[in-house]
Amino acid sequence: MSEQYADARYKVQDSRFNPCTLSLGSDETPSHSTRRENNARQVAGYCTSKGFTLLELVIVIAIIVTLMGLFMKRFMFYQEQAEKTAMVQVVGAIQSALVMQFGEIQTRGKPSDVAALSQDNPMNWLQRKPRNYAGEFYDPTPLAVAPGSWMFDLKTRDLIYVLGESNYFKPGKDGRKWIRFHVVANYTASRLPSLQQAPPELTGLLFEPVEPYSWF
Repeated sequence: MSEQYADARYKVQDSRFNPCTLSLGSDETPSHSTRRENNARQVAGYCTSKGFTLLELVIVIAIIVTLMGLFMKRFMFYQEQAEKTAMVQVVGAIQSALVMQFGEIQTRGKPSDVAALSQDNPMNWLQRKPRNYAGEFYDPTPLAVAPGSWMFDLKTRDLIYVLGESNYFKPGKDGRKWIRFHVVANYTASRLPSLQQAPPELTGLLFEPVEPYSWF
């Protein structure tokens, strides 16, 4: 009878105790103590794995910061590539317009117009100017316009692109983060035997950088 009463008392106590705060009473019999120790071993994993430790939290934060740094680096890389692509598209549009201008000069038979064309603002040849064209300035600096903008230098007659992103850009001799373009007349000597002594002929106009640069 006493054993049945002890078992019943154990069941009541066992249903109310918190496994994570398990303790053995001094009045418990050895058999009861053994059973509680077994239960404690079974729930030990539950009690010790309820949350992150400080070390685990630090490791997770370090991984997240590293991944964010890699993501931002790649994002800036592709953003700068997109900027260069947009600039090259404008240069290509100006070159196409320059070819049309040269065709008109050839049709009219007035090569003297080439000198005037090389002094003109190339943006005037486009049907629609780019949104990032800031206008004409006399002897400007890169700070004269917002980064990622075009401008025309009235002093040198160069069309200038001021870079917005320049992490992968190596400037020219002036050391400034911009690219200057101008019109270059291409003259070629005739290959006909009867014209070997004649002066070179104007064969085209090119829209080229004033000095070499490296971008990517």
